Amino acid sequence: MPLNIVKTFEALFDKDNNAAYKALRELQQESEETDNVYPYMHILSDMLDSDNSYIRTRGLTLIACNAKWDKDCKIDEIIDKYLKHITDVKPITARQCIKLLPTIAKNKLELRNDILSALYKANISLYDDSMRQLIHKDIQNALKEIKRL
Repeated sequence: MPLNIVKTFEALFDKDNNAAYKALRELQQESEETDNVYPYMHILSDMLDSDNSYIRTRGLTLIACNAKWDKDCKIDEIIDKYLKHITDVKPITARQCIKLLPTIAKNKLELRNDILSALYKANISLYDDSMRQLIHKDIQNALKEIKRL
């Protein structure tokens, strides 16, 4: 049975995080196989501005999943907003963002240098020591992976 994209998108914002996570997984799966989620990039972009870190993370994830379908260069238009989340106030969101960047770089080679530059310039001093070490490692791994492309 085909996925009802509109209903699944609505579930992304559900107060019940389990329901929202299920919707995220369904939209990720759909994005692997088709470009049916791509027309909703404007909503995904708006999600990056949410006060809720879970919603920001879902937006970051689905934007990266749809990079391979980005024939209209919609990601190019929002890449600066996306890259700001390398140092998101919530370290878990920052880590997710960093881990997703190689996916974007792989599918959007023209953004590779912007992504590399943002990773090199990232000021992670705002995080406490334990998180800073993890984020530093994530950045190093992302840099290595992107340079291999």
